Amino acid sequence: MLNDRILVQLEGPDGERKSSGGILIPATAQVGKRLTWAEVVAAGPNVRSMELGDRVLFNPEDRYEVEVGGHDYIILRERDIHAVAAERLDASHTGLYL
Repeated sequence: MLNDRILVQLEGPDGERKSSGGILIPATAQVGKRLTWAEVVAAGPNVRSMELGDRVLFNPEDRYEVEVGGHDYIILRERDIHAVAAERLDASHTGLYL
């Protein structure tokens, strides 16, 4: 990956998700603008706020899809990421700048 680009893989098949009650919701049932979670599988040298294995939240409309080795991935810019979820971040790091 070059510069501030990251390569992510969607969680679940084709963006499907489960409700808290365990009901499978297909990606085609999305209403309005809904952000999507994905896992970082590669990052460029200028990416500062995420590492491999982190989960990131992004807008699925701001993406470029690519197939590598028979698997589908998405290429994003670091500035297109809305949130990062990682076990390495403790509760004191909120990501807010006041």
